[in-house]
Amino acid sequence: MNASNTSLYDRLGGEMAIEAITKSFYDRVLKDAELKPFFVHTDMAKQVNMQRGFLAAALGGPMVYTGKSLAHAHQGMGIKTQHFASFVQHFLDTLLEFGVSVEEADEVIGRLNTYSNEITGKSY
Repeated sequence: MNASNTSLYDRLGGEMAIEAITKSFYDRVLKDAELKPFFVHTDMAKQVNMQRGFLAAALGGPMVYTGKSLAHAHQGMGIKTQHFASFVQHFLDTLLEFGVSVEEADEVIGRLNTYSNEITGKSY
């Protein structure tokens, strides 16, 4: 099977890789003074699990995301574009730390960026 026929989820290493990446990613986020306040009252085990499921679905994995809509889940949180950009940068850094190729990391970030307006509450 060539890369064009393989899901991005599988190219990144599947369930175990997504889980490890997600945990490491949130370790980074929680060290970021600008982002940490968004998670003060958050059950991080639940958050990591929800994010893992979301990523698996968004990257073509076998899971279906069953959480709240992103707009609803993030409504009223005060997430601005710069917060979203920092969040995505941490994810990019985590992917590269895990040895994901620049091309695949760019593809992941491209998919995440499609959710920016839902998360920041902006519309076209």
